[in-house]
Amino acid sequence: MQQVLGVIGTSGSGKTTLLEFLLAQLAAQGVKVNVIKHSHHDLQFEPQHKDSARLRMAGAAEVMVGSPFRYAIIRELRSEPEPTLEEQLARMSPADLTLLEGFKSYPIDKLEVYRVACGRAPLYPHDQHVVAVAADHERPDGLRDSLAWLDVNQPQQVLAWLREHLKKKSSNR
Repeated sequence: MQQVLGVIGTSGSGKTTLLEFLLAQLAAQGVKVNVIKHSHHDLQFEPQHKDSARLRMAGAAEVMVGSPFRYAIIRELRSEPEPTLEEQLARMSPADLTLLEGFKSYPIDKLEVYRVACGRAPLYPHDQHVVAVAADHERPDGLRDSLAWLDVNQPQQVLAWLREHLKKKSSNR
């Protein structure tokens, strides 16, 4: 499987802000990064009166909308099961790294973004797949040694950890 890292955390923890920083830095260094964002909500991509939405609602299984700037494929599942992570990854173009947001339950390496102020319990104590935590407080005592503890307010530190993590994963293949 290609290089994949989940970025998880509660709403408001700063996942998207951290991802924006990581993506900008990696892209500036020539690293091709894909992102898959999972949502439990119904996704709306275009107003219902637009041609592509009308064609999709009329029965098209997939509609591709293309321009000189980007394209999107919108597929109606129509009672089909949600695609697995492996199926979603297979639809993406090749990349050096794919970052996943919102795939909390999948058995993949994960970076948890955690802020005490969000008022929710952290996920890392109960998920052995969380390999690093970017948090706004000091590392608690008693954590497993293999869990990297990073300062979410120092995104360069998170970037350095990510580069090292990817090197280790590449050499273990």
